[in-house]
Amino acid sequence: MAKSEGIKVLAVNKKARFNYSIEESFECGISLVGTEVKSIKEGRFSFADSYASVENNELWLIDLHVTPYAFGNRMNHDPLRKRKLLVHRKEIKRLGRITHERGLTLVPLKFYLKRGIVKCELGIAKGKKLFDKRHDIRARDQQRELEREFKLK
Repeated sequence: MAKSEGIKVLAVNKKARFNYSIEESFECGISLVGTEVKSIKEGRFSFADSYASVENNELWLIDLHVTPYAFGNRMNHDPLRKRKLLVHRKEIKRLGRITHERGLTLVPLKFYLKRGIVKCELGIAKGKKLFDKRHDIRARDQQRELEREFKLK
């Protein structure tokens, strides 16, 4: 995603790609309160432990911590409230089936601004076993060594 498309990446969840194998990813909007938008645009949020789930035919983002806005008044938001994700109804039904039948997880991968609107890239993920993680670390180290050797030559 290029900057020329009006996209500014706010945060990327690198830990999700390490702990899960991502099968598919898609974009969704988030229903936010005004002070939440300001905090997110400042980068004052954490989503390392967050996930999404389907409840009553609605998609919810759970455990996204948005720090209260510094200049907010008594109308400030609750930092750990559930936030509704905005996706088409057909997509919600499909995600509900996938997570229920196949035991997969919905993990936020990236938060970004698209034409001034906060968006979330959500991934359909399957948890990795310990040996898969070791394999990834080994492959990354080998790639790094190869690049060093080419650099020296």
